Amino acid sequence: QVQLVESGGGLVQAGGSLRLSCAASGSIRWINIMNWYRQAPGKQREFVASITGGGITNYADSVKGRFTISRDNAKNTVYLQMDSLKPEDTAVYLCNADITNWSCSAYEYWGQGTQVTVSS
Repeated sequence: QVQLVESGGGLVQAGGSLRLSCAASGSIRWINIMNWYRQAPGKQREFVASITGGGITNYADSVKGRFTISRDNAKNTVYLQMDSLKPEDTAVYLCNADITNWSCSAYEYWGQGTQVTVSS
């Protein structure tokens, strides 16, 4: 079994910063791509950022230049540094990962999410 656990959310004023973490644990041979998504009340889940095992990153246009995704392969952890936060960034942020287990099977996993609230 594999678990993804997010942390680091909270309440911050506009212009502030937060750093989210997502730690994977369990039967993990290799974590392929790791992603952050977010879902605001009444809206569809949307892609925020991704990072491959080799460190190639991709960002949604709405967060480019403000958010930075990184990962620590030794700790099976992905981070999302969020700077210059705006009220429209308010959402539940969810970690997603494509993980290969020791049976060489790959599955997609989701975390439970962490709330980020940005006040104006």
